[in-house]
Amino acid sequence: MDVSENSLAGVRRLGGALEPVIGSVYFAPEAHQEYVALGFDPSPGEMNGVAAPDGVAYFTSRGSLMGQVPGTVVASAFAVFNPAAVVPSVSAGWSRTDAPTIREARDRGALGQLLRVLGKAPDGLGEVEGLLNRAVARLDVTGRPLAAGVQALEPADHPLGALFRCGELLREFRGDSHTIAWVHAGFDATEIGLLTEAYWGLPPRSYARTRAWSDADFDAASERLRSRGLLEADGSMTPAGVDAREAVEVSTDAQMGPVATALGDHLERLIDLLTPWGQAVRDALGYPQSGPHDLAEAAAAPK
Repeated sequence: MDVSENSLAGVRRLGGALEPVIGSVYFAPEAHQEYVALGFDPSPGEMNGVAAPDGVAYFTSRGSLMGQVPGTVVASAFAVFNPAAVVPSVSAGWSRTDAPTIREARDRGALGQLLRVLGKAPDGLGEVEGLLNRAVARLDVTGRPLAAGVQALEPADHPLGALFRCGELLREFRGDSHTIAWVHAGFDATEIGLLTEAYWGLPPRSYARTRAWSDADFDAASERLRSRGLLEADGSMTPAGVDAREAVEVSTDAQMGPVATALGDHLERLIDLLTPWGQAVRDALGYPQSGPHDLAEAAAAPK
């Protein structure tokens, strides 16, 4: 598929514009309350003013997109997390509820926050819904388990709920594509975690530590990356490491080519419509002021 570099840069920016709107489900007080009602723990506390998700509820609710699957399946799909944390969390989750119940609770939580922050009819609602539908209408979810799970769900009956469903399909499609990219590049979860921190300009073992890996895991990964000439002794990237990490992002963008083609000249319009919505969610403490897409965009900006 021949897709211009500008279009692929556009779908990367679309991921950033979409993220605080759709990814807000993981920080929504309404979602946390829904999970507590099912027997899960409440949010463990605030993270830069935003209510962080409970781990067991997070793995179980997001895993429910694929149905009532074992924790090993969830760990495989989530990819960057240590299975030693994911598997028992999902087992605990299934002892408290089932996939349809927590998935419905999740949808209610996501819709509740969007209604509270954006209102019933935010500016451009119909246009955003139409463009997102257009973006995902013909996506091939082969090899993309979370996107396939979302695609198989029944459509929501509320306009904002329907928009959330389309947006989540697009979000998970990019996430699955990113996993495909780094696995194909020959990295494992700890290695891509360390490279990504360096790529984003974060301290070593800060963001990646939230994925439940140990210092011993990171020590071994650091040594492997240094032996490949990708990391310096201080954890910073070598020029070869920069190229290798950017190649993963470029590969991810290339897999989003069908989205760029489907949206065509409307891609920028969709970004423009979503951007103020995302800022409204951030301002309402429904999503962190600086998330992964923001860090990736800053890393890719011309220096």
